[in-house]
Order: sequence, then C-alpha cells, then structure tokens
Amino acid sequence: MLPAGVRVLAVDGRSGAGKTTLAGRLGGTVPGSAVVHTDDVAWFHARFDWAALMRAGVLAPARRGKPVAFRPPPWDERGRRGAVEVPAPCDLLIVEGVGAGRAELADLLDALVWVQSDAVVARERGIARDGGDAAAVAEWDEWQGEEVPFLARDRPWERADLIVAGTGAGDPPAGTVFAVSGRGRPPAGG
Repeated sequence: MLPAGVRVLAVDGRSGAGKTTLAGRLGGTVPGSAVVHTDDVAWFHARFDWAALMRAGVLAPARRGKPVAFRPPPWDERGRRGAVEVPAPCDLLIVEGVGAGRAELADLLDALVWVQSDAVVARERGIARDGGDAAAVAEWDEWQGEEVPFLARDRPWERADLIVAGTGAGDPPAGTVFAVSGRGRPPAGG
C-alpha cells in the first residue's frame, strides 16, 4: 500500500520540448511537491540506461514515504556535490526528462504527461539552451542519435494521460498549460 498523498507524475517529451519549464511551473503551483530531473540521475552514467538508478534511488523510497537524498555513483566518482533530493512528506513528485515516463518505470508512476513539440523548434531551443555554439550542435546531434531510437521503441506518448503543447506559435504566458489531447494519441508535427 502506498503512503497517502505520495503521487508521482512523469513529464516526458523530446529534448527541447519544454518539459523542465512545465515541471517547474507545476512544482511552483503545487504545495508539497518536488521536481527530480532525469538528467541528474543519468549524469555521466548513460543517456537512457538509468531506469534502475531512478527506481532504486528515487522512486521506490519516495513511494514508501521515505526522504530521498540519492547520490548516483558518478556523482561520487566525479566529485559532484549535493544529492537528488525528495523530502518526506512529499505530496507530488514530478520526474521530468526524456524517458521519465518510460515503460519500465510505469508501475511507479501515477500519471504521465507527454510534452509534444515541433522537432525543428525543439532543436533550436535545445541548441540555444546548451550554448548555441558548434559544441552544442555536436552534442545535440550525438544526443539525438540515442534519443530518437529510444523514443521510437518506448513510445511514451501512447501511455500518456495528457498530451500538452510544448512548442507552437510562441510560448504561452507563465502559468499557462494548453491541453492538446488525452491518452493514446501519437505525437504529430515531427
């Protein structure tokens, strides 16, 4: 039995879709919430082979109502400070990042939001976010070489409880979330 009030929401979507922005907005409006970024769990581990770390280090203890202060192995190996933290009690744990709603973690998720994006806009955003230089372009292209086949296999949008627009004709005002469709519709527009 899960502790009362502990809920896990995955915010998934392709890189540059607006997942971090949406998760931050949700976390900022839901009292008793915490946001965990998959990039922190995956840091210097693997781009997409981090589900076991997320399960054992973050989701399972949080679901049991335990406080989380998880240090993935590469954090110690590379001297990174801090930890992935989730306080207890936590009413809503928002896990955001590419693969947050992956099938192998579905049993620990209460809901999945897919942030739909235009591939061209997402690329422009992602490269700009990462510095906008040739190194950012190279990193984007390398990342996409793993992200595209991962998403094609896992297809998280098919399990999504809600699909929201992450890119489109301009960004919505802060605090605005536009629902596009409910469960099961595949992403369109690239």
